[in-house]
Amino acid sequence: MSQITTPPLELASDVSAEDLIFRKIALRLVPFLFLCYLAAYLDRVNVGFAKLQMQKELAFSETVYGFGAGIFFLGYVLFEVPSNIILHKVGARLWLARVMVTWAIISAATAFVSTPTAFYVMRFLLGVAEAGFIPGVLLYLTFWFPASRRGRITALFLTAIPMASIFGGPLSGWILSVASGAHGVGGWRWLFLIEAIPSIVFGVAILFYLDNSVEEAKWLNPSEKRMVAAIIAGEQEDKEGLSELRHAFVSGRVWLLGAAYFCIASGIYIVSFWIPTIIKQTGVTDPLKIGLLTAIPYLVAVATMITVCAHGDRARERRWHTAAPAVICALGLAVTAASTGNTILALIGLTLAAAGASTSQASFWTLPASFLGGAAAAAGIALVNSLGNIAGFASTYVVGWMADLTHSNVTSLYLFAGIVSLGAILVLMIPASLVNR
Repeated sequence: MSQITTPPLELASDVSAEDLIFRKIALRLVPFLFLCYLAAYLDRVNVGFAKLQMQKELAFSETVYGFGAGIFFLGYVLFEVPSNIILHKVGARLWLARVMVTWAIISAATAFVSTPTAFYVMRFLLGVAEAGFIPGVLLYLTFWFPASRRGRITALFLTAIPMASIFGGPLSGWILSVASGAHGVGGWRWLFLIEAIPSIVFGVAILFYLDNSVEEAKWLNPSEKRMVAAIIAGEQEDKEGLSELRHAFVSGRVWLLGAAYFCIASGIYIVSFWIPTIIKQTGVTDPLKIGLLTAIPYLVAVATMITVCAHGDRARERRWHTAAPAVICALGLAVTAASTGNTILALIGLTLAAAGASTSQASFWTLPASFLGGAAAAAGIALVNSLGNIAGFASTYVVGWMADLTHSNVTSLYLFAGIVSLGAILVLMIPASLVNR
């Protein structure tokens, strides 16, 4: 075990060899994957900030914006399952690199749109390009971590979503403020160009940094590889035999999880795509101030999702750690709807919604891999994510359409508060014995 570094003195006692190995793996993989997803999510949702200038310059209605923001998910859903099956066959390193570089190019090209049709096409292609990244990484983590450790690992990885807003919000607001009109180009166009750069950098880096499997990892010694492989293999034997590709499509539990994730994801994307607009509607007009204010809900979300998911690992309880935060998200959406132009009340509601949605999502992803393995896990995780991400299209389009119809976001926020609450109920319909590991 000579390659294992000595832990800090305060952690040196009562730390097993197994703990040290998985800590070593986590330090190797999670920070890098976190940075990759941070870049991914920034390119996915920066359209919410681009809207602050793009909508006026191109004369887009709320419906046009909502449809364009949402059509991303149609491309995403259509290609997600095939993408994850390909990843399972060719390996994570090559496929995730392809995914990142492709979406970066398309995201940058969005800077050149000038019509609703061009906007729709680029957003659709962005979804096609990014399809498979999240389910691919979630599948990849199952190669390295057993279920008993995967909750906190998944939460750490998914903190990239709120962190993208903590850093991306002020960054996007700053770019809109300082780059607007530079070289005769609108700030929203610079936004797409500049924020695509990290995805290209990390996409290339994947080829040199990631290993496809434990067996390929040169930074683990033979005894470490044997221990990890034995633990993962032992877990696979306990998964009710659901390992063939067809199991992903015929299991009622997979479809139930997909329906639950649809409801939970609707809350995630309501917050992600509409938080700049909601804050602006309370009377804050400066893009930089809007960006700084959007960071507040996500700072709380980061702390909440890590704390709750770590507790779920210790307690070996998954359902309530997913359902309860979803209810808090629904409450937050309702509070936001009732804020009626009050910036402080709106921020309280958005903070509850962001923290609840992020935490529920992170805990949720411990559920599918609890009973799926092998090719079924590859397809099943992608299928659940695909079904859930239909909410990305539905929620953004419905909010935009209802905003044009009623000149307010109030009705749509109440509507999706109810939908997120339904998601909590569906999660609790999953047998505890199946997922509490």
